[in-house]
Amino acid sequence: MSLTMTEPTPDALVGEVERLTARIAQVRAAIGRVIFGQPDVVDQTLISLLCGGHLLLVGVPGLGKTKLVETLGTVLGLAAKRVQFTPDLMPGDILGSEVLDEDAAGKRSFRFIRGPVFCQLLMADEINRASPRTQSALLQAMQEMKVSVGGVEYRLPTPFHVLATQNPIEQEGTYPLPEAQLDRFLLEIDVPYPDRDAERTMLLATTGSISERPMQAMTAEELIAAQALIRRVPVGESVVEAILTLVRAGRPETTTVEAVKRHVAWGPGPRAAQALMLAARARAILDGRYAPSVEDVAALAHPVLRHRMALNFGARADGIALPEVIDGLVRLLG
Repeated sequence: MSLTMTEPTPDALVGEVERLTARIAQVRAAIGRVIFGQPDVVDQTLISLLCGGHLLLVGVPGLGKTKLVETLGTVLGLAAKRVQFTPDLMPGDILGSEVLDEDAAGKRSFRFIRGPVFCQLLMADEINRASPRTQSALLQAMQEMKVSVGGVEYRLPTPFHVLATQNPIEQEGTYPLPEAQLDRFLLEIDVPYPDRDAERTMLLATTGSISERPMQAMTAEELIAAQALIRRVPVGESVVEAILTLVRAGRPETTTVEAVKRHVAWGPGPRAAQALMLAARARAILDGRYAPSVEDVAALAHPVLRHRMALNFGARADGIALPEVIDGLVRLLG
């Protein structure tokens, strides 16, 4: 399949969307061979990748977060690398470093050895276990798709995605991600426990002598074309207004919601609105629709906003949780 990147006519756009929807169905099927019982997690992950964004997966150990990232690399045909974040990990361990070389004539020069960030799909495993200095090494890469070492800029491969994992229960020896870095993740996905049927299927499929292996169902070039197509999907005025209503209502400075004024320390910035606009388009394509709806905005409110808002001490004293606040914002959409 070839996904064209030229500006299409309405009929051509419909055809491209239909071809992309068919290819995504193949991608879902390939992922479903090895990942069991997490349809929402898989869909939200695909939404993030179709938008060209980065993703933060939060869940207890053993829920298949690492397996999902490894599977995506194979299914989407991306060059993937994995970095285990630890307290002693240094920025050079991610970005790369310069070494001093000497040739046969005795002339010395620096040579840059590229780190694991030079890939298309970087898995940052347990990202909050590294120091803030090391975490910040990814900031430029995630936003600008390049890194600077020794005063020289190096472009990263395209597409480039960071899929980070985080354990929510073991907080000893961890460093919370700064707000600036959290904002660079398009979505934060809470990975739940599988239901009983899914866990039974997984149990039977993974403890035998033969286990399923993921198969490639897409190429990097097709993913790039799909990302360009997502940005051409039309968005109705009602969806734009819903996004603005949701994001601006989450800010204490601009909200009319009393609970936000009382309980929110800081709210989502403009990047949250951008994330909702792109993610709503991608969710519509996943469902085989040609344009997003207000329901898409409501469905994506939690993964887009939960890492872009913070409660104040008064909310914690009153026993208010962030999901309750976001639920209140969603109710504004009707």
